[in-house]
Amino acid sequence: MQKILILGAGRSSPSAINYLANNTANQFSITVADLKQELAQKQIQGLPNCRAIGLDISKQDLLKKEIEAHDLIISMLPASFNYGLIKAAIAQKKHVLTPSYQSKEVLALHQSAKENGVLVLNEMGLDPGIDHMSAMQIFDDLGDKGAMIKSFKSYTGGLVAPESDDNPWGYKFSWNPRNVIIAGQGGAAKYLENGQEKYIPYHKLFSRLEQINVQGYGEFEGYANRDSLAYQKIYGLDNIETLLRGTLRKKGYSQAWDALVQLGMTDDGYQMKASSYADFTASFLPNSKSAGLAELASYLGVEASGDTIKKLSWLGLFDGTKKQLNASPAKILQDLLEEKWALKPDDKDMIVMSHEIIYELDNTTKRLEANLVLLGKDSVHTAMAMTVGYPIAIAAQLLLNGKLKLSGVRLPVTKDIYQPVLKELKKLGIGFSEKLTDV
Repeated sequence: MQKILILGAGRSSPSAINYLANNTANQFSITVADLKQELAQKQIQGLPNCRAIGLDISKQDLLKKEIEAHDLIISMLPASFNYGLIKAAIAQKKHVLTPSYQSKEVLALHQSAKENGVLVLNEMGLDPGIDHMSAMQIFDDLGDKGAMIKSFKSYTGGLVAPESDDNPWGYKFSWNPRNVIIAGQGGAAKYLENGQEKYIPYHKLFSRLEQINVQGYGEFEGYANRDSLAYQKIYGLDNIETLLRGTLRKKGYSQAWDALVQLGMTDDGYQMKASSYADFTASFLPNSKSAGLAELASYLGVEASGDTIKKLSWLGLFDGTKKQLNASPAKILQDLLEEKWALKPDDKDMIVMSHEIIYELDNTTKRLEANLVLLGKDSVHTAMAMTVGYPIAIAAQLLLNGKLKLSGVRLPVTKDIYQPVLKELKKLGIGFSEKLTDV
């Protein structure tokens, strides 16, 4: 029986664990490891061939021991942990799958992985992951027909389902809250528009929006995500004129989030103290010992009775209740949002992915829209967990069954990966609807 080690038992892990435990005919034994053993134990409750352990991966001797005892490692940990464990796994000739973005440091391990016959497959989740695979399937199909792709825009959002949307932000956490707080930090968003490279610095990111309509679900707003330019070569789109990957939110979210950015509340670079959330807010306003609606609205240049101030007020940023707040602004904001944006037990989340491809074929220009919408089951079995967990679990099964004969550090952009994974995802109810129109 082959052995799988899953590192991390957080929000995105349950679907991967369940799929591998219930859909592999007792082929694999699964170890779920987390710093909190009780969380790992909770995720495997009632599942066959599973065990839970507590593991501090900073203790290299313990990590190496667990890697050595398994055939394949699935890391559901934050990306910052991946380089060390991938390097250790390659040294022991163990395959590694992650849903995280592929870093330059991990990519530098490509030759070592090949020499050791190891597959390191990154970006095997939702976004990045399903976005790559679904796009590449379309690109390859169009390429086979002789089409010239002129534009590709892709947006993905982890949102709250309409029936569970009961707050003015239209948003609740279905994945790592810290990643939401620091989204867009660390460099300008980069993309290609009409043949020109474009750059959006962080302080402008949430004010440069595109309106996206998804049939049956209405209007959303999208902002650019990370470095889209990096995928031009990966996608094989050397002659494309427009290439943009972005994030979706419900209308009105981005303007209010931009207010938090302009205030400085998403800064994670220093520590501060405040005696209440009202004091926290006042700390960012000039010449003000207290934070009121009028003062904040004036500073931000928005209407005191407008939508943005209503959203900020709903969060409790004017609450004078005494609290000892001692952390970075980003961490103080995160703690507040984890309380206000928590999914209730019966809440459902929603994944929306929208591709727009404009191409030329037989002297005509066409627009292909491909949309994926998936609702979660509840606050544990979320659409986010399914769309992150299923792809990586399917890839693990393919690899251990000898159907992925690859080595090196890779992304899921080749037919031998994306075809079987997308086929299985469709069986699981995760598929796209398409609409083709003339331009």
